[in-house]
Amino acid sequence: MTKPLKIALLGCGVVGSQVVRLLREQESDLAARVGAPLELAGVAVRKLGRKRDTEIDPALLTTDAESLVSRDDVDIVVEVIGGIEPARSLILSAMASGKSVVTANKALLAEDGATIHRAARENGADLYFEASVAGAIPLLRPLRESMAGDRVQRVLGIVNGTTNYILDKMDSTGASFNDALEEAQALGYAEADPTADVEGFDAAAKAAILAGIAFHSRVTAADVHREGITEITAADVASAKAMGYVIKLLAICARSDDGRSVGVRVHPAMIPRSHPLAGVREAYNAVFVEAESAGRLMFYGAGAGGAPTASAVLGDIVAVARNRIANTRGPEESTYADLRVHPMGESITRCHVSLDVADKPGVLASVADIFAKHDVSIQTVRQEGRGDDAQLVIVTHRATDAALSATIESLREMDIVRAVAGVMRVEGDETP
Repeated sequence: MTKPLKIALLGCGVVGSQVVRLLREQESDLAARVGAPLELAGVAVRKLGRKRDTEIDPALLTTDAESLVSRDDVDIVVEVIGGIEPARSLILSAMASGKSVVTANKALLAEDGATIHRAARENGADLYFEASVAGAIPLLRPLRESMAGDRVQRVLGIVNGTTNYILDKMDSTGASFNDALEEAQALGYAEADPTADVEGFDAAAKAAILAGIAFHSRVTAADVHREGITEITAADVASAKAMGYVIKLLAICARSDDGRSVGVRVHPAMIPRSHPLAGVREAYNAVFVEAESAGRLMFYGAGAGGAPTASAVLGDIVAVARNRIANTRGPEESTYADLRVHPMGESITRCHVSLDVADKPGVLASVADIFAKHDVSIQTVRQEGRGDDAQLVIVTHRATDAALSATIESLREMDIVRAVAGVMRVEGDETP
């Protein structure tokens, strides 16, 4: 074995404390796997006296993160504090002195990954970030290494455990959104302020990272079309259930049919209960990858939590440590394809539409004419009479989102349409 490799840990919250625990408990195994001991050089925290989930030698704690990452004896910097600043400045400072970085910071990578990747390249430093998407699930490394010889066509996934837990409870118990959210908060699956999760910001950052790797193009969070789940009602969930669907918040990254652009979007969607993602329950994550040669692959597991995320961090630490001993580096950012990220209107999807209409002859034909006018084909239609009114439930074939949106707006303007009671995109198999 060579001399110990020293690690500077930035942040000691839910994930950071578990990183400390695993480094200590698996010390001998990690040393054997790496070929050198791994030692904590220090742990940067905001407050020294705070009680932590894992006992840490007080001598290792510091509030001076800048000094810690600048130390000459530090080999690897692990950043798990999150957010944009001071994380970005600390990572750049570490790389400027040639230190390799392991991070779980999805928000930073999705907003300014170009700066971080450029700093790694210019300073000969490694940048590993498996824990930034889907927690413990090995996903990013298979995409950028194992599938480097393939052509990814589509990535479809559940990448936020909080929203999946909420939607799962609404589906299985009939609970309202607010009741399901309160339960998620009580169990620790949702933050006191759940905005980042329920409004889709967390999933959008992860989608940007996934799309960048899958399609060898630079994608930022600003490129991602984002919708949350706060408007999903118990009635929406029940209606989907009656038709053999389940509602999930999906991250969808897809290559266009002509291969010249990609669409990246996060929004709730109905998927058939026969689809592999439909069975992903509670706070679990799953990502479905479709590739030209490999076909369909599915990655499933715990997408969040201290220990699962720390597992992914430790895997990156081992990879970076091995590279340092071998005097080599891991793969750099790959953006050679430079595909255009097209707007949501160009994305191809399907739609489930519920209409409250006047119950009289010719209504269905008039509604069908509106769909035809916008070149949207109807796959299925169901009509239920209710006295003087009726409800039409329509599922379309695939069309551009712009055409579907224009169709909905035209329907709202029809005198015979009392209300557009519900609109939901449909993903998965063409047959419901």
